[in-house]
Order: sequence, then C-alpha cells, then structure tokens
Amino acid sequence: MDDRISVLISEDEVDARIRELGELISEDYAGKELHLISVLKGGVFFTCELAKRISIPVTLDFMSVSSYGNEKSSSGVVKIVKDLDESIEGKDVLVVEDIVDSGRTLSYLMSMLKDRGPASLALCTLLDKPSRRTHPVDVDYTCFEVPDKFIVGYGLDYAQKYRNLPYIGVIGE
Repeated sequence: MDDRISVLISEDEVDARIRELGELISEDYAGKELHLISVLKGGVFFTCELAKRISIPVTLDFMSVSSYGNEKSSSGVVKIVKDLDESIEGKDVLVVEDIVDSGRTLSYLMSMLKDRGPASLALCTLLDKPSRRTHPVDVDYTCFEVPDKFIVGYGLDYAQKYRNLPYIGVIGE
C-alpha cells in the first residue's frame, strides 16, 4: 500500500468541532452524569479530547471490539476483545467511536449494550462514512462525514500505524 498521507481535516478543524460537540452533549445531558464508553483502540484519542470538553460529570469505561484485524476491509466477524469493567444498568451511556463505516460492529455493539439496561444509550463518532453502511445504526453525534477513502489519524490506523497523527488523513492520495 502507498503510505503517502494527505490531510483531509486539519488539526484545528478537528479541535474546533470536538469543542462544539462537547458543548452540545453538555447541553443535551444537563443535570445528569454521563457514562462514556470508549471503543478501543481508535476511539480513545477522540474520547479523551471529547471528555475534556464536556462540562457535566462523566465516568469512563472501555470496550475493544474488532472486525478488521490488519486488513483494509471488515472480516465480517465481530469479536469482543475487552468487555466493560462496570455495569451500565440505569446509566446514561454515550458510546464513543472513531469511525462508523459499514455499521456492522456498531449495530452489534449498540444492540448488546441496550440489552444491559442503560437509562439511555447514544452513539457519538468522530467520523461517519454513510456511503459504506450495510447495517443500520443510529448515530446521535457526528463530528465529520467523510468520503469512501481509507482514513487514518486521530486514532484511526492502518496496521496499527498512524493513530498518533493529530489530523485526519487519507492514505494514497
């Protein structure tokens, strides 16, 4: 694969949009405590930045769910690599993901979490790629909609590389 990376969304644009989203989420959940579930590994970069910009109390847990491995396309098999440490029953839960692509993983994950009895359950993603959607998933908060390209940076990787880029980039362009 050609590892040339071009900037799709600058660091400043990402930062500004996360700040806006943090304010919106704070308004939407005013007077409540919000439990964030960061979907590892990619979601941790976005989750940390988002949490800093939410002005209401937040708690945090992590899940690792995979359907990619080291490939550019989904294997089709959703696997829970790390489950939550705490129960979400009765909590207002916001699942935080780096990208929603086919929707396969998030459709499965959201259904599974709903069965665990949260008071509310919503989904927030840094990037949404609706042109690739094959499974229905409701995205409640989105920073950016992106084209059907291979995206890296800000937590998104190719074979575990490029997560640490402070911007959203496209490989091979």
